[in-house]
Amino acid sequence: MSLSDPLGDMLTRIRNAIMRNKSSVTTPASKLRGRVLDVLKDEGYIRGYTQTEFVAGKSEYEIELKYYEGGPVIREIARVSKPGRRVYVSAKTIPQVANGLGISVLSTPKGVMADHSAREQNVGGEVLCRVF
Repeated sequence: MSLSDPLGDMLTRIRNAIMRNKSSVTTPASKLRGRVLDVLKDEGYIRGYTQTEFVAGKSEYEIELKYYEGGPVIREIARVSKPGRRVYVSAKTIPQVANGLGISVLSTPKGVMADHSAREQNVGGEVLCRVF
């Protein structure tokens, strides 16, 4: 089955698992998903993830979700740039999420990174998602 928005599918799986207080969730693996998970791990929104290889050449990520004092660390996770409507920003117009408490994940020419890293490196790009 082909997905029109694989990253949106991963974010929805994370959102659904958090609503059910699951400790982990699985999603098919891809390079973009792995880069976004790296950013989420570096920013402290997930504990980590592991990649599992299968016989047919397929692989998937098992994402370990993070909770603090009984509540999820990720309160909101939403896709910004969708296949039908891409959202691009310059380095000067990168939006802040919740007055800087959350992050926007951007795909830039220098790789996938959080909004504060993109501002430091003075690069813009496509806003993939926002996390708070």
